[in-house]
Amino acid sequence: MLDVHFVLLGAAVASVGTGFYLRDTLRGVTQPNRVTWLLWSAAPLLAFAVEVHEGVGLRSLMTFVVGFSPLLIFLASFHNRASYWRIGWLDYLCGVISVAGLGVWLATRHGTVAIAASIAADALAAAPTLLKSWKEPETETAAVYFGSTANAVITLLTIRTWTTAVDAFPIYIALISTVEIVLVAGRLGPRLGLSLERTGPR
Repeated sequence: MLDVHFVLLGAAVASVGTGFYLRDTLRGVTQPNRVTWLLWSAAPLLAFAVEVHEGVGLRSLMTFVVGFSPLLIFLASFHNRASYWRIGWLDYLCGVISVAGLGVWLATRHGTVAIAASIAADALAAAPTLLKSWKEPETETAAVYFGSTANAVITLLTIRTWTTAVDAFPIYIALISTVEIVLVAGRLGPRLGLSLERTGPR
């Protein structure tokens, strides 16, 4: 079990990963989906407010970083015309459903329900980027997902009393970031597509 102050280390690691993503976005190398990154900012920042209200303490720093970093990336995407992913109907659909989930979240006063709704909204917002990472992983930068995973895992290792308010969001972030690492760094979509081409009918 780690001391709770290791959360600061997790936040620092995540910030480094965000720095690489910001650099690549400003250069136009990485093309963030604006729907995803805007909503990836809104859901965690609202979750952060709930965690503070629920008395989570220093561990809520992880959730704050997970929300503030996407906001920076969203803003950076306006710097370079080549640095954003063109948005289609699926992006808008996921965005609308995600916003509806956030609305449900804001309407409830129950901390556990609020955090569950925020995770659902965040996951829906992730759908366009997950699809993009599957099809064209070169439009993403894996460093930010490595940083987020490390941030979440370090936070989880500091937990002594496990409650939904404390552990739900870090567990979700660890899972979704790991999936992105596999898709982006592992180039799973193109690799699987190439493998299917080679083994398909001739």
